[in-house]
Amino acid sequence: MKILHVIHTMRPESGGVVEAVRLIATAQIELGHEAEVLCLDAAGTNCHDLPFNLYEIGPAKATYGYCTELKPWLRQHHDEFHAIIVHGLWQYLGLAVHNILRRTRTPYYVFPHGMLDPWFNQAYPHKQLKKRLYWRLAECRVLRDARGVLFTCETERQLARTSFSPYEANEIVVGLGIEEPAFDATVARAAFKEKFPAIGGDFLLFLGRIDPKKGLDLLVLAYDGLVSNGANLPPLVLAGPGENSTYAERLRSLSSSPKIHFTGMLSGELKWGALSCSQALILPSHQENFGIVVAEALCLSKPVLISNKVNIWQEVQEDGAGLVESDTLAGTEQLLCNWLSLTRGERHALSRAARPCFQKRFSIPEVARRLMEVLGQEQAEKDAAHR
Repeated sequence: MKILHVIHTMRPESGGVVEAVRLIATAQIELGHEAEVLCLDAAGTNCHDLPFNLYEIGPAKATYGYCTELKPWLRQHHDEFHAIIVHGLWQYLGLAVHNILRRTRTPYYVFPHGMLDPWFNQAYPHKQLKKRLYWRLAECRVLRDARGVLFTCETERQLARTSFSPYEANEIVVGLGIEEPAFDATVARAAFKEKFPAIGGDFLLFLGRIDPKKGLDLLVLAYDGLVSNGANLPPLVLAGPGENSTYAERLRSLSSSPKIHFTGMLSGELKWGALSCSQALILPSHQENFGIVVAEALCLSKPVLISNKVNIWQEVQEDGAGLVESDTLAGTEQLLCNWLSLTRGERHALSRAARPCFQKRFSIPEVARRLMEVLGQEQAEKDAAHR
């Protein structure tokens, strides 16, 4: 089969959806299918050292992403693909795909990537009215007329039903995962320690955007309070883009502890080196649809300390691969205290459970196979209907 993925941007710093598209498209190719990506970035924005064709037809205008080239491109090329997958909501690309494909034989699917989580309505009430209007005018029809709406886990599927109405969708849980990294752990650890000699190793690691959604203010406050009261916590490393933002400055103002370190965005060898050097990954997010970094940590046999707003928390807890608490200050303090109170044997048990959890649930080849089974079944039904 030949699949087209449509996404607003493929700039890596834009977050987990970009990485998810890269991983899924690459895995589909490795399974013997064809996969291409269409984005609304200006030509030359992204690195093209990728295993799939990347079409940059922008630039798109403003946050909504209106792009005059999108509809003509889809009109000309849609019948070259067996299916088209739209990644994300609330932007022009979904409406454009819907308008062009609804009267064609090319099916489209929508991958919300957590964007229907009701947390967003609570956290950004000023945006809720605008979203409700857009939902009734356009987005509800985009989902209703899609051949399928793809979810990463059962929790996401259930939450999606509670955000907006009317809601009608052919819901399909396909999962999400990562590819196993190919790197020399010894070299990666040495590279990280050489780059950040003041940090060294054996720390708690946050890896992701420096953003209010991640609950980092709670993490810094909880960490600072415990250290100030004599708790012997390991260093805390906050690694990710946004280290110079207003929010990052606020985080720095919450604690003067020399044990809290900001590294900026880490990628490649430095990222894997940071994970390899860490005791555990910590992610106290207020909302996290999947958390690719959680899967990355589990892959390296690292326990994960997460909030119950990371939608895969039940899977982690069920497999004994980490600790879970609420996304509150008290919950984050408890998360740190629980980790501190574990014996060496108990920490090793979590580490031993981490990789099997990854292999069973979050390996991208398995996820890609499930997705292609869904698309293949839909294609077979379409072919049968036109015989």
